[in-house]
Amino acid sequence: MFTNKDHTFVICAYKESPYLEQCIQSLKSQTVESRILMITSTPNEHIKSMAEKYQIKLLVNEGKAGISGDWNYAYYNAENAIVTIAHQDDIYCEEYVYHVLQYANLSKKPIILFTDYGELREGAKVTKNKLLQVKRLMLLPLRPRIFHYSRFIRRRILSMGSPICCPSVSYVKSNLPKQLFTSGYQSDVDWQAWERFSRLRGSFVYIPKILLYHRIHEDSETTRIIGENNRTVEDYEMYCKFWPKPIARVLEHFYNKGEDSNCLS
Repeated sequence: MFTNKDHTFVICAYKESPYLEQCIQSLKSQTVESRILMITSTPNEHIKSMAEKYQIKLLVNEGKAGISGDWNYAYYNAENAIVTIAHQDDIYCEEYVYHVLQYANLSKKPIILFTDYGELREGAKVTKNKLLQVKRLMLLPLRPRIFHYSRFIRRRILSMGSPICCPSVSYVKSNLPKQLFTSGYQSDVDWQAWERFSRLRGSFVYIPKILLYHRIHEDSETTRIIGENNRTVEDYEMYCKFWPKPIARVLEHFYNKGEDSNCLS
């Protein structure tokens, strides 16, 4: 039986985000109290002051930086059984931990647990748009708990794209490898991980409740990567893990049209 003592939020702080404090406050406001840790590979006074203000232990990643390096460092340093890697710009709803623990205790060998989500655009909460609706449609087969344990279902979903919102994911350490993320990817670090995890025996637990608001803004890492056109190559490589190359190329073309949803203008 998992309890609040088994869960940790690890905030990945980067440079001087003006949204970091809002993220911290959302974690501090959980109805079920959880441990909070913060890591960074870009130490500065802003991050240090936020950690001190909210009495959060701060660790500095002096090893391999980058998205995969920071996320692996965050995961490795969280000592609890269930870990959520919190993105500094996002806001977690106050019942996030409550529902993660509830679903974890009802599941057969949970690998990851992930939730539905909304977006924050220029300060406003958005719960419905084309991209969100498509992702919910893709995840529809995972609504019935009976399919959470099906490797076939999860791989068919991932073969069409990655509808799982990375910051909404909680990782169950006992059912996962020590190193979650592999280097070499920038935009599809998470999709690549889901593909690897989808081969494992255990449950992909979908919580169909909006328990996170993912911030869309011009300075986000996702927006930057899309602007540099790095995502096209990686998406094609991911589709090739499921499909013959000609089909992968067609799917990649249509999938990338959805990237416009990460831009404000």
